[in-house]
Amino acid sequence: MRHTILSLLVVMALIAYVQRAAISVPLSEIGADLGLVRATWALGLLQSAWQLGYALCQIPAGAVADRIGSRRTLVVAAVLWSMATGITAVAPTYGALVAAWTAMGIFQAAAMPCAVRTIGGVFGGTELARASGWLGAGMLAGGAIAPVLTAWLLERVGPWSTDVGVARWRVCLAAYAVPGVVWAATYWLVAGRAGAGATPAVASSPGTGRRAAWRAGLADRSLQLLCGQQFLRAAAMIFFVTWFPTFLRETRGVSLLESGLLTTCAGGAALLGAVIGGHASDRVLAVTGRKRLARQGLAVVGMGFCACLMAVSVLVADVRAAIALISAGAFAAAFGGVAGYTVAIDYGGERSGTVFGAMNTAGNFGAMLFPVTIGWLVSATGTWNAALMAFVVLMAVDAVLWAMLDPQGTFLAETPRSDAFASGPPAART
Repeated sequence: MRHTILSLLVVMALIAYVQRAAISVPLSEIGADLGLVRATWALGLLQSAWQLGYALCQIPAGAVADRIGSRRTLVVAAVLWSMATGITAVAPTYGALVAAWTAMGIFQAAAMPCAVRTIGGVFGGTELARASGWLGAGMLAGGAIAPVLTAWLLERVGPWSTDVGVARWRVCLAAYAVPGVVWAATYWLVAGRAGAGATPAVASSPGTGRRAAWRAGLADRSLQLLCGQQFLRAAAMIFFVTWFPTFLRETRGVSLLESGLLTTCAGGAALLGAVIGGHASDRVLAVTGRKRLARQGLAVVGMGFCACLMAVSVLVADVRAAIALISAGAFAAAFGGVAGYTVAIDYGGERSGTVFGAMNTAGNFGAMLFPVTIGWLVSATGTWNAALMAFVVLMAVDAVLWAMLDPQGTFLAETPRSDAFASGPPAART
């Protein structure tokens, strides 16, 4: 049954990432349909509003999951973000569109903290990383297929939407609202029978107690390092879904179609890296019994190799060889990135939803800032080399933070738990 739960969570991640990426394909049609002036700026603001709502609500969503249980939180959130997607489809004005799409981002903020918390409760020990890796693969797969699937759907509904006088982007978003509701009903029934994510872990506390807990949490060095590594990794990896096609066309002279295909290759490499990284991490843990080696150690290797491979790609003139190096770098980053999920679950303990929410908040702010930074660097220097070197520096510093990270015990708990590189029997260190 736990593998069924994992499969449903992977499907949820895929649906969520398809839904969130859907609006980026028909942006020009949306601007024309609503008669927007300065459409590029207005539609950019629309996407930023979604991202801001999503980022700011990660911690509250994780805290709610810790308080009332991840199953209940995730099902309600899935229904609400799907309803917001449907409301976006019928938005009559630009203001209504922004409000509905921002609400979609706010509600979808619960998806990953709840999923990670459920995985922590269902899986453990030498299966935790591989389950996390498959969840990450679901997110990457959703982001990869969303543009193609949305473009196909827009083409399919085009003639019908013209006949009935409804813009096809509205039909597309309305259609995307359905899978989330169907998934929520399915998950509620299946997870209910399995008892997954049903029991809240953190009891309610007085206001003063909550404020003291927040102060202690903000001062927690392990949480700071965990958030710091996610900020840097997410900032670097967003390059592949924002500027990478443009980078390829301007530096490697490839066509528009080729840039899209090569970007897909890098995304496929990252997906493979997430799955293999999860299995490798659990295998190292099972063989050595050293949790820090299996989690943080592999993260250091992954981020370090990514930095090196991306740096070398700058020096390679051959397009295929350079893409192979870059794709290998994406694989390495995803290979090591699984550790973020597992460490958040292990260190979060009863508050894993809150810890993952905090980590993901940092990552989302990194993802918001780096695309702007890349644009500024390219404009200021007239070359993409500075942007690529910024990517390398982010990954190198990320590896350093992972090497420094050595959580003891669990978040806001008083009893320390040692699982450093020291040897010992596996059963004692899982």
